[in-house]
Amino acid sequence: MSQSLSRALTILIRLGEGPRTMDQLAEELGVHKTTVLRLVRTLEEERFVHRDRSHGFHLGSRTFELSHAALAQRGIRDIAAPHLAGLNRSTGQTVHLGVYEGGDVVYLDKYESRQPIRMYSRIGAPMPLHATAIAKVLLADLPAAERERVAARLDYTRFTDRTITDAATLLTELRQVAVQGYAVDDAEHETFINCIAAPVRDASGAVVAGISLSVPDVVLGRDQVRALLPELRRTALDVSADCGHHPVNGPAGGGA
Repeated sequence: MSQSLSRALTILIRLGEGPRTMDQLAEELGVHKTTVLRLVRTLEEERFVHRDRSHGFHLGSRTFELSHAALAQRGIRDIAAPHLAGLNRSTGQTVHLGVYEGGDVVYLDKYESRQPIRMYSRIGAPMPLHATAIAKVLLADLPAAERERVAARLDYTRFTDRTITDAATLLTELRQVAVQGYAVDDAEHETFINCIAAPVRDASGAVVAGISLSVPDVVLGRDQVRALLPELRRTALDVSADCGHHPVNGPAGGGA
């Protein structure tokens, strides 16, 4: 690697840690200020660096464009894959990755349970918005007005005796999901399946996906499934971190 390129990259790395003055950059690179000025001017011209009115240096708008492009090129499915595989290995249970698109919640990925009894689900198939944990965690992040519109248009098919069957109850639960940071499906879609879910957030803090664990009740009871919440939420936070999310006030929530 050329010396100039190495120094320019070091400047970007240092600015990624926080704003710097010319003197600070020169000291950290171990070079004269004129060398830093030459490099910074080139980076400024290409919008990799921005100089404020106090002559402090910050990352420029081109770095934002590249970070978004890098994530878009990988895609949430690729970003989440190693984390989902790890969760599947450690728990032995079915793991799903789902997203909210075009008014539907669909599974993007699935890791099968290692148990003899497995949950039937299919990648790409839409999930009931009122009866699955992963849908609840995705809907809970929508603006209030949009949540209400979604809740008002649902048919509320009753799948089990525990299925939510009206908009008011669903909206109340979605508000609770948003507060607690996870969602549950206590045999609401299938009588023998309990699910928990947590949200994946991007750099802006928006929920872009949900991760869920689905377990037949003959394998684990409801309380045993909920005991897996800390591991599920850690996985969701790890995926969120790889999507550029860095929470300021501790863990953010999720559902499945």
